Amino acid sequence: MKLEYSSHVKMLRYIARTAKNMFGVFPRKCNLCGFSGSFHAFGTPPRFDAKCPHCGSLERHRLFGLWLEQNTSLIAGRQLLHFAPEGILTQILKPLAAHYQTADLNPESADIVLNIEHIDLPDNSIDAILCSHVLEHVNYRQALSELRRVLRPNGDLLLLFPIVEGWDDTYSNDTITTPKDRELHFGQCDHSQLFGRHIRQDIRMAGFTVDEFTATEPDVSTYGLIRGEKLFIAHRQS
Repeated sequence: MKLEYSSHVKMLRYIARTAKNMFGVFPRKCNLCGFSGSFHAFGTPPRFDAKCPHCGSLERHRLFGLWLEQNTSLIAGRQLLHFAPEGILTQILKPLAAHYQTADLNPESADIVLNIEHIDLPDNSIDAILCSHVLEHVNYRQALSELRRVLRPNGDLLLLFPIVEGWDDTYSNDTITTPKDRELHFGQCDHSQLFGRHIRQDIRMAGFTVDEFTATEPDVSTYGLIRGEKLFIAHRQS
């Protein structure tokens, strides 16, 4: 009986601490909007200190912002196509690009309707493309082939996606089709695979060279980033 009571008390304390942390654990800064203070939890299970309460940015947006500060020339004055656009990134990218256009399967979510697996655009027509958390939802090999096709020679493809660095290979399974099973196996109900380290080779085989950007301390703790999260910069080979 004492053991059960002790376990019950510990669980109640854990729930209370978790609930408190939903509204911030440490003071953070948002490098996109300038906010300083407590970030909110986001996701299932919750990631503490993930979402800026002022602009809504998440860790991946602030990671991209850090890279952009050092690489503005890859966007400035170029034609940029942004798949599955996220509002906070649109706000910072649209003023930089010579021509900024968003694309999505949902006509209400973007400027034009495009299927990333079959992009209805001419060959060699885009300077740079941003795909943030898109490839894990689709046939990524087909998407990479199409993205290379529409990029101009020396064009750049900016990619963010979940990756398990401890796995050699990407995990996919065509028999996993229900939202519940996809959440169990791939981490989210609408994901189609979970990438391992070999995704780098897949990108190279699609006709790109690959660079990576990973934030380090003190930026990780200051801006509330995910340790080890990466932005992949794929440069189209001529």
